[in-house]
Amino acid sequence: MSEVAYRIRRSPRARRVHVAVDHDGDVEVVLPGRAAEREAAAAVRELRPWIERRRAELARARAAVGAAAGSVPYLGRELRLVHEPGRTRAHRRGDELLVPAHEHREALERWYRRAARTEIAARLDRATAAAGLSYTSLSIRGQRTRWASCSRTGAMSFNWRLLLAPEPVLDYVVWHEVCHLAVPDHSPRFWALVARHCPDYAEHAGWLRRYGAALAL
Repeated sequence: MSEVAYRIRRSPRARRVHVAVDHDGDVEVVLPGRAAEREAAAAVRELRPWIERRRAELARARAAVGAAAGSVPYLGRELRLVHEPGRTRAHRRGDELLVPAHEHREALERWYRRAARTEIAARLDRATAAAGLSYTSLSIRGQRTRWASCSRTGAMSFNWRLLLAPEPVLDYVVWHEVCHLAVPDHSPRFWALVARHCPDYAEHAGWLRRYGAALAL
């Protein structure tokens, strides 16, 4: 049986060895500043069954949310990739996405970030108007572990990868954060407010838990 490949990242804030499997199935071991590298190898050996289960889960999730070869998902639809020599920016044309002929992944992510701002800003404006609330700013990020956040000052942040999910999932996340403008915690009062605006929220939250790790280009 072959050894599990992994990368090591040291963190002065880490108090223990932590093993993670990212959306590509790659293994990262976070070590406290003074921990020996052999601790990483020991942790990977011990957690190998979990690592293999996690990779299998990711493969199933990718199969569930992935687009056909040569396409990318966009809010439950598929956009066909058209590679054009000399192009440096991605551009949508109907159901096609024009991308650079080579090394197009960075151009794709930049396009998704721009599209996310447009899609999310419109939904956020509608939702806050309907709820009689307001926010102060909107930022689009690419967090690995968080889909969105709402600060106490009303600053909103959303992950561009939400555009790889079905449209109702994005709508739920927007309402989730808008409800935090009124209730900053996850108390029963908060969930009652979410249910009022998004009755099927549990279904969409469950979808994110099951398949969120596979939302990657």
